[in-house]
Amino acid sequence: MELHDILGYDAVLPRLKASSKRQLLQILAERAAVLTGHGEREIFDSLLQRERLGSTGVGNGVAIPHTKLKALNRLVGVFARLETPVDFDAVDDQPVDLVFLLLAPESAGADHLKALARIARVFRDPARVSLLRATSDGSMLHDAVTASPTPHAA
Repeated sequence: MELHDILGYDAVLPRLKASSKRQLLQILAERAAVLTGHGEREIFDSLLQRERLGSTGVGNGVAIPHTKLKALNRLVGVFARLETPVDFDAVDDQPVDLVFLLLAPESAGADHLKALARIARVFRDPARVSLLRATSDGSMLHDAVTASPTPHAA
């Protein structure tokens, strides 16, 4: 499973404007609903429930909100580059400007964890993170996120 199997070009939001974590999750849920055919409210509520367990703001301006949904038949991602960072209750208390939403079927198990690990590797690569912050071209963002990880970032 590769990230390009999870993230389509239509799932990249290159200049997202949100004023809060809640609004950001709402916008991501809207896009995810279009991509999956699942209800926007179901996705949003599931994301909020997951965030109550602990923030998915992993530090360095990055968040990886994720949740599992009933009746979803595949892993689905949405990537957003924010125009202005928002407070996300991240582990390092820094605002977030790069977000990768991951939705997984309830039965995904190991695939869900493998996808989270792969996404985390992308955002541990300083060169890739710099590139993601430097461009607002949707195709370039998609390609930068889904490219194979560089060896030093693994």
